[in-house]
Amino acid sequence: MHIDYYASLNSPWTHLGAARIEAMAERHGATLRIYPVDFGTIFAGSGGLPLPKRSPQRQAYRLQELARWRDHLGIPITIQPRHFPHNELPGCAAVIAVRETIGDAPAIRLAHRILKALWEEEANPADPDTQAALLAECGLDAAQVTSLAADPRWLERRMADTEAALARGVFGAPAYVIGEDIFWGQDRLDFVERRLARG
Repeated sequence: MHIDYYASLNSPWTHLGAARIEAMAERHGATLRIYPVDFGTIFAGSGGLPLPKRSPQRQAYRLQELARWRDHLGIPITIQPRHFPHNELPGCAAVIAVRETIGDAPAIRLAHRILKALWEEEANPADPDTQAALLAECGLDAAQVTSLAADPRWLERRMADTEAALARGVFGAPAYVIGEDIFWGQDRLDFVERRLARG
């Protein structure tokens, strides 16, 4: 079993599902590959709207739902963190560089650490010193990965991954794709579990 995992490094919903999708994949012996794609492009191509352009009602409801899910899951997120949205390009480049040169597991670990820094620790993951510290916490060589991530091919790869995501029907974050089955949102993880259990 394999899960393609389309994530936003700015998404609280991706963060809320992070530990659970990792544990679920491990529990079912499934491989997990992360794609930190450009959801601005995906929204534009799939009829969605970025957060600032959504109606006041939808924005207000989002905050209520974040508080509900925070309390339900016991994950201590900050509902409106100081550095949201941060410039996710440096983090995406690093995650993709790690994914392509070191492996899927460390790339996922880094992406989830970036999300935790943003949503739980009031940190700015785009700050170079913060990113270096997060890389080190993930057991990665910060200087090596930072140098590697500066290669423009990783952000070019991100755009190719984004187009591929759109082509297969992805429209929101997080999205977990198993074969032809798309599961949008951390609130669909129960269905992901059932799908993995079927094999």
